[in-house]
Amino acid sequence: MSTIDRMLRREEVQERTGLSRSAIYRLMREEDFPLPRRLGQRAVRWRESDLEAWLASRPLATGRKAAA
Repeated sequence: MSTIDRMLRREEVQERTGLSRSAIYRLMREEDFPLPRRLGQRAVRWRESDLEAWLASRPLATGRKAAA
């Protein structure tokens, strides 16, 4: 059984990750964020499965501040 992989716009990626546009593109330059797929001259989308895998690989925040 195959599933359809949604293609996410940048705004959706920002909502899901909590990252700003500039942070997303900085992480892409640093090769630490999934690359989008080009759909046309001015349109790119991120595969939902790529983003979910990236999110799963990130460490969870504990909410505690580090001791000084």
